[in-house]
Amino acid sequence: MDTIEVADPADDRLADYVRLRDVNLRRSLEAEHGLFMAEGEKVIRRALRAGFAPRSLLLTRRRLAALADVAAAVDAPVYVVAEEVAEALVGFDLHRGALASFHRRPLPAPAEVLAGARRVVVLEDVVDHTNVGAIFRSAAGLGVDAVLLSPRCADPLYRRSVKVSMGAVFAQPYARLADWHGGLGELRDRGFRLLALTPGPGSVPLARAVAELGPDARVALLLGTEGDGLSARWLDQADTAVRVPMAGRDVDSLNVTAAAAIACYELVRADPG
Repeated sequence: MDTIEVADPADDRLADYVRLRDVNLRRSLEAEHGLFMAEGEKVIRRALRAGFAPRSLLLTRRRLAALADVAAAVDAPVYVVAEEVAEALVGFDLHRGALASFHRRPLPAPAEVLAGARRVVVLEDVVDHTNVGAIFRSAAGLGVDAVLLSPRCADPLYRRSVKVSMGAVFAQPYARLADWHGGLGELRDRGFRLLALTPGPGSVPLARAVAELGPDARVALLLGTEGDGLSARWLDQADTAVRVPMAGRDVDSLNVTAAAAIACYELVRADPG
């Protein structure tokens, strides 16, 4: 196993890992170089199993032994640093002791991920990376066929999204809509019935709506942004407004990640496929 010891956090070879909590910097840097970050042993291994090509690995000395097999197998530099060097570089205590920079792959077109799909989740302007990662974990774990993102949704391959999803973003097929205004038309053209998740007046229990559509229906569940929920335009384009029933006690809805987990379960359990 060949590793490269680096003592200076300003070393240009470590540029992929600089200031990981600076969202604006990371968006610019990762877009420019076509990369994403994976943090922690499990997530790094899942990215490799999913076929992503590493640019480099960054390991603290105490984590080198745990990832020795990965370090020996990858065709990329493996940088080893002291813990204080890692902290100065990334901007926080890297307690997991392992990072990897990976090459991004071109995203498929929506038509590609919808081709064989029956159960789809569509996110409108969910901008929090933690929420996007949690929703992807629910979608992947419960068997949703595909996820579509509106143009302004947060990046599923941003470090925080990847970490919260525990690498589920690597397994879940997804695509980004190019057009928010008319993007739902492609779903409708492919025979999907659009269910808008909202606690608003006139919404019906999600399980009832899915059952009434029948087991063979192609269903797309629309989830809106944190706080405001779905836009009026997407609500108007939906076939049915649906909700997760609440027991009361002054709680009319759940946060988007909890609602998404329940909704994914209800969406998938009625699918005979």
